[in-house]
Amino acid sequence: MSSTSTAVATSTHEAAEPVVWLNGELTPLSEARVPVLDRGFIFGDGIYEVVPVYVLEAGDAGDQREQVRVPFRIAQHLARLARSLDKVGIANPFDEAGWRALIARVIEANEAAGALARNAHANVYVQVTRGVAKRGHAFPAGITPTVFVMVNPLVMPGDAQRAAGVACVTAEDRRWLNCDIKATSLLGNVLMAQNAVEHGVFETIQLRDGWVTEASSSNVWIVKDGVLYAPPRSSKILEGIRYGLIEELAQDCGLRFEAREIDEAALRSADELLVSSATKEILPVVTLDGAAVGNGKTGPVYAALYEAYQRAKAREAREVLQALHTTRATLQEVEK
Repeated sequence: MSSTSTAVATSTHEAAEPVVWLNGELTPLSEARVPVLDRGFIFGDGIYEVVPVYVLEAGDAGDQREQVRVPFRIAQHLARLARSLDKVGIANPFDEAGWRALIARVIEANEAAGALARNAHANVYVQVTRGVAKRGHAFPAGITPTVFVMVNPLVMPGDAQRAAGVACVTAEDRRWLNCDIKATSLLGNVLMAQNAVEHGVFETIQLRDGWVTEASSSNVWIVKDGVLYAPPRSSKILEGIRYGLIEELAQDCGLRFEAREIDEAALRSADELLVSSATKEILPVVTLDGAAVGNGKTGPVYAALYEAYQRAKAREAREVLQALHTTRATLQEVEK
């Protein structure tokens, strides 16, 4: 589906109110309430995850093609959610199957309510906080986590933006040193996103002591002499789900990839500069702090990785359709 068709579907359903899941109940967003002593509200004491869910066509050659909803890389997203919850000592309220079923249920509820078009890509937001307790910094005993899930239409960069590329600026990374935890306490990232807005650019790329970490809500990649580089996995960056995916895509494209520390000089002399996230997929950066990146145009490595990304989405769509066919066949056998 093109970004244009997604935008049309989104605008058609703007008036319908989203339905959210909060602590075991589906409720209209305007009626969802969290106690003021929830530790997510008081301390930012919680974990979140964002899963893109695409509507894609799939089918074998000669077969009628079907549209299917594809929660892209959902196993990896849920594994990261589990890791982050474990690192901060919050009990995971569901196993993987439970989360998958809950996400599907919230999507279906929003489709039924008219808040999400059946042909629109979706953006699923999951949040788990430690729960409600009298204010105190240490973990309180015996409280139940607050679980919140919402779904919105997924708005992705359009074709024109991809063709032109985006502009970024740099700033010093002043965040805490547990950036590998996908915590709801995102003030450092919020400040960097606002920094980008105030400079009239797309993103802020951060450096810590002269070394590239990540952008306000993206992983960062550079290309030099045909080799793809990214900062190594560490507590200084969030390991984006696209990090592992783009490693795979590089191999698929025959590109050499190296995880290594990237200093400011290497960043500024890159032939290509890329950012990636669940909502951006992968996007080319053509200017940095007002100076051209490489020749100031989108490059061949970006083009190859973007096409490989679309192939990866198509593969997952085929897998979803195959699973759906298996389920249908099983139900038919049961009904005989």
